[in-house]
Amino acid sequence: MRAAVTRQGSIVVETTEDLSPAEGDVLVKTLACGICGSDLHALQHGHEMVRNQKETGGPLVYDADQDLVMGHEFCVEILDTGPGVPDHLEIGDVVCSFPILLRPDGIHTIGYSNEYPGGYGEHMLLSSQLLLPVRNGLAPELAALTEPMAVGRHAVEKSRAGLEDVCLVIGCGPVGLAVIAALKQKGYGPVIAADFSPQRRQLAETMGADEIIDPAVNSPYESWQEAAWPKGVDRNDSAMRLRGVKAKPGLIFECVGIPGVIDQIMHGAMRDTRIVVVGVCMEHDTVRPLTGIGKELNLQFVLGYSRDEFADTLRGISEGELVVEQLITGRVGLDGVAQAFEDLADPETHAKIIVEPWR
Repeated sequence: MRAAVTRQGSIVVETTEDLSPAEGDVLVKTLACGICGSDLHALQHGHEMVRNQKETGGPLVYDADQDLVMGHEFCVEILDTGPGVPDHLEIGDVVCSFPILLRPDGIHTIGYSNEYPGGYGEHMLLSSQLLLPVRNGLAPELAALTEPMAVGRHAVEKSRAGLEDVCLVIGCGPVGLAVIAALKQKGYGPVIAADFSPQRRQLAETMGADEIIDPAVNSPYESWQEAAWPKGVDRNDSAMRLRGVKAKPGLIFECVGIPGVIDQIMHGAMRDTRIVVVGVCMEHDTVRPLTGIGKELNLQFVLGYSRDEFADTLRGISEGELVVEQLITGRVGLDGVAQAFEDLADPETHAKIIVEPWR
């Protein structure tokens, strides 16, 4: 089969070995696969990412010096089945899957395994017990967005968001947009979104954000605090707490993933704010602990999603609760993957590029 192979910091298209399904496996054709920000990180910082995952027991462990076929945001069609596959799964079925492959020697993460290729290849092997049917005639490219949208859903679940929260999303790339969509799907808000990019601010509005902020013009923290405090209250009056005057609960989602942003958020946050770190920062970062101590801030880091969150996200997309087609800003075949990785560096051009290996 043909695949876009990551090799020593670059991407090349080559013919790789054909795949055969083992016990409980299905052989699938990749219909659509989104390019994830984690893949961009893996291409640029693969050794550092793997080293960190080994130290912390994370799931993204592979040999960064060997060939890798990435791609974990996918929708596929079943081509063949191995022994022991349930009868309800048939050749031609269109499905999505939690991106792991179950093996006797353990769990392999699809897209971050040297042995088992991901969605930037024409074919993959998947575990039959993890497959979810794509219903309601949902287009494959939209079904492939289940994975990134589930990341936003998980962040909202971990945040313990409630109807009284005033929510601020810092960064409106694909992860931030997924958080906005998950908040609005659950009826939470107001949701204030901030990004320097006009294109991404427009997408944030499309995804349902109630207020859009350009940080180059206005402070997102000022607008957020105005929404949280009762009208006419002097927020700088230190005696307010003694008089029982309180702001609505504050909730901030960090969706940027570059050094300095967490510390900036801590500085701009109100007292007792919950900060959820969704962005993936691959470099060392520093914060001022005394800021968090003085404000009694709650800092929560998140990763991935649960199987139930993944399944319910697919359901939400297929039933129209989550409208996601506006996130797709480009489509490429395998020969266009390398250029797509470069193009995604420009926030004014792209949000999500879909790889269609059959092109």
